Amino acid sequence: MLLYCHTITPRIKYVVDFISQYFLHPFQVTANEQAYIASSGFKINYSHQRFTAEEIHIKPCPILSESEKRRFHIHTFQHKHYKAFFETDGDMRFDLFGAIFYLLSRYEEYLPHEKDVYGRFAHQSSVAYREEFLHLPLINIWLEDFRELCLQKFPELQFTPAQFQFLPTYDIDIAWSHKHKTFKQNFGGIMRAILQGKWSAARKHIRVLKGKIEDPFDAYEWMDELHERFNLHPIFFILVAAEKNKYDRNIDIHHQEFQKLVHSIATKNKVGLHPSWASSDHRGLLGREKMYLEKVTNQHIHASRQHYIRMSLPHTYQFLIDNGITHEYSMGYGSINGFRASVALPFYWYDLEREEKTNLIVHPFCFMDANAYYEQSLTAQEALQEMLQFYTAIKSVNGNMCTLWHNNFLGTADEFAGWRDAYENFIQIVSEGN
Repeated sequence: MLLYCHTITPRIKYVVDFISQYFLHPFQVTANEQAYIASSGFKINYSHQRFTAEEIHIKPCPILSESEKRRFHIHTFQHKHYKAFFETDGDMRFDLFGAIFYLLSRYEEYLPHEKDVYGRFAHQSSVAYREEFLHLPLINIWLEDFRELCLQKFPELQFTPAQFQFLPTYDIDIAWSHKHKTFKQNFGGIMRAILQGKWSAARKHIRVLKGKIEDPFDAYEWMDELHERFNLHPIFFILVAAEKNKYDRNIDIHHQEFQKLVHSIATKNKVGLHPSWASSDHRGLLGREKMYLEKVTNQHIHASRQHYIRMSLPHTYQFLIDNGITHEYSMGYGSINGFRASVALPFYWYDLEREEKTNLIVHPFCFMDANAYYEQSLTAQEALQEMLQFYTAIKSVNGNMCTLWHNNFLGTADEFAGWRDAYENFIQIVSEGN
């Protein structure tokens, strides 16, 4: 497939590479008008002037020819069964490539924007939220329509069909609720429960410490059995903060039982780093945390996901690259579920500050248990329905679905009763659907 544009820019090359990856089909780009016109193959014209009836014409807006960052006043319009923006009068009625770049690069996160209480890009500032398509992998939907257009125009063209994939991931923020904590922590927890009149909670706390019942956050054996039963290959992101604060409250990383747990998880599963909250403020911590996790797991660590999804573009991703991270799993919101980059597929990160495609592969997630519970106030059954809606949307475009759960939601804590069952039901449905 040959694509013509007036000037080949890094942004255009990035989008063409992404589309080639999406369709598993090579797309070549040229700025030679005469060579393009003379070509007899499948052709896409990405310019303001149509050359021939034997081409797909996509009329550009300015974004891919620029190297600056400026605010676009984006309003969507309804096209066929989906929303679109950057409206033009080409064969698709909008600049498909420019719109993909805007969403995929997270262009809007480089502009002045509202931040949430944790200092993160507020989801309310996103075009996907404002224009009500946050719940959809819109880029996948666009590209499936583009696939149909290509096949209508060029019936001999062959695209390799994609396959739906499901990836369960877990953040281990607090490995145990009571076990292996200090005397001060446990005594304080028991006294707090008593003073609040929560006698049952205090009794359960004591029984856990006596070894009579399981720790409510200890879901690891159950998770292992679930993964084995449904042939799942999850990734665990483990918080190993050496310095404790309001947000970094993991078990002491030097505790022998914590090290045994981490090693056990790593022998069965892929493990990634969960950079601490403090590592965003004190840059030397990230390297130390990564080295510690590599030592305990005896593995090279190349994957990470930010604790509390605390990230700021481009600095967080640049820093991760500098520390040897090649796969990043924070592309989602820590305040609402949905598709932050409007895509259900891994993609290479484009650094808008340096105007270059990087080697960092971004893996978006669409659902996090904590969002459903704390931010959206959903019940376990409502969360299951939300996951199924995402599943249906992603499966319809043969995309990749990545979910984020925490061990405490999958344990036996009264607070999260029903959530383990909801998750297992979801896994069962996904397994049967494939």
